[in-house]
Amino acid sequence: MSSQHRHIPPLEVRERAACMCDHGDSCSSFAPGHALHLIQARLASATPSEWADAIVEASDARSGFVIIRTVADGTAVALWNGTGAAAVATAGTPVALHERYHVLAVGGARFNVLQG
Repeated sequence: MSSQHRHIPPLEVRERAACMCDHGDSCSSFAPGHALHLIQARLASATPSEWADAIVEASDARSGFVIIRTVADGTAVALWNGTGAAAVATAGTPVALHERYHVLAVGGARFNVLQG
């Protein structure tokens, strides 16, 4: 005779999870503005016609915000990244933005950005 299994209910989440980059550690999230996922980088690389050239207008390494201005039409775009894009993309740096996959290219480095 087998005993009936008791269903164990899932634990209730009481607090919102925070990414480790909020605490100064390496990023543990792939949400927009956090760590760049391998598939995200590959999708951006596979669609080269969707990159937009831009110049960094301003950046603040403390807050993680970068403001770029596109070369094609002069549109200002505000971006946020928690993994150090603002420290690399200083004012006057040429960059490229892939809006569909939220990737900012600064030289050979790629960053996942939150547009806002």
